[in-house]
Amino acid sequence: MTDHGPQPVERQLPTEEARDLLALVRDLVQREIEPVAAEEEEAGRFPREVFRLLSASGLLALPYTEEFGGGDQPYEVYLQVLEELAAARLTVGLGVSVHTLACHALAGYGTKQQQAELLPDMLGGGLLGAYCLSEPSSGSDAASLRTRATRDGDTWVIEGTKAWITHGGIADFYTVMARTGGEGAHGITAFLVPGDAPGLTAAAPERKMGMKGSPTAQLHFDGVRVPDARRIGEEGQGFAIALSALDSGRLGIAACAIGVAQAALDEALAFTAGRQQFGRPIADFQGLRFMLADMATQIEAGRALYLAAARLRDAGLPFSKQAAMAKLFCTDAAMRVTVDAVQLLGGYGYTADFPAERYMREAKVLQIVEGTNQIQRMVIARHLAGPESH
Repeated sequence: MTDHGPQPVERQLPTEEARDLLALVRDLVQREIEPVAAEEEEAGRFPREVFRLLSASGLLALPYTEEFGGGDQPYEVYLQVLEELAAARLTVGLGVSVHTLACHALAGYGTKQQQAELLPDMLGGGLLGAYCLSEPSSGSDAASLRTRATRDGDTWVIEGTKAWITHGGIADFYTVMARTGGEGAHGITAFLVPGDAPGLTAAAPERKMGMKGSPTAQLHFDGVRVPDARRIGEEGQGFAIALSALDSGRLGIAACAIGVAQAALDEALAFTAGRQQFGRPIADFQGLRFMLADMATQIEAGRALYLAAARLRDAGLPFSKQAAMAKLFCTDAAMRVTVDAVQLLGGYGYTADFPAERYMREAKVLQIVEGTNQIQRMVIARHLAGPESH
């Protein structure tokens, strides 16, 4: 008879500081996030106070430099923090990943003056960011975006609509890609738009399968005026900035996926250890034990893959291919693991009284956001076999 159940994840962390950081995150998760996650997701409530707490604790700024209020942590550590947050509630883990994505352009391509003026509040001032690339008619084909910014003296006037924006309507700032030149990737420029800019409005949030606590909405730019001082990088550099951000963002999605998968495995382990059938725990039956073994193996493989990509990034080496591989593998694994968790719980897994069904619904979106998994396969194949011939 088994008496085993879920065990804490054994993490390989580079420093004692990192171990202390993960302990802080686990304490915060147990006190502030886990106890209300199911109830708040069901009610569709966004945990803004949690994000203020994360900001005050330095957890919205982990991979950025201390010079502007960042945590100066390697991606290897930051991603494991994301995994812990996503395991407790994906709305929080993905929200931190999106905020980090929204800060990437200014942190990586802004002038020293822009960074000194704006980054401290973005990283640790209680603000929340969003990233605006997709549009109603340009998702996977992001280079065909139509939102346009037209110069008017020292300002730019933005017109258009962005779609599928996480934190749309509630963010304090938006990193926006808009067309300032001709067609294609070279005509796009990045801007940092305040959330309260006149002419900027949000549609009603999308009604989604999962992540109901995280608002996803269209944004309408109706003559939104942005000073040239809030243009990030050079004119026409926006698409390169966007792709650079997405390479890092895909690692964030991979880590979130492993967090959700780990939470599903833990739920399945606890249930199968405690559920008795035919006079013994169902975790004693070989068919179920093999499912648990496969789930755990996929999670460990996914974690190793995203951490390997993170270490390349931390070393300043190319990691685009590995980021695409991690996003592809980890999110597909999360889908398989969460489906199996529902199966292991039987009828209970199909009810909202247990979190397994929520994990399954949430895992699906991770195969779609920040480049569908079909796009990831295209990226990987280009690294292996070169660009497609036309």
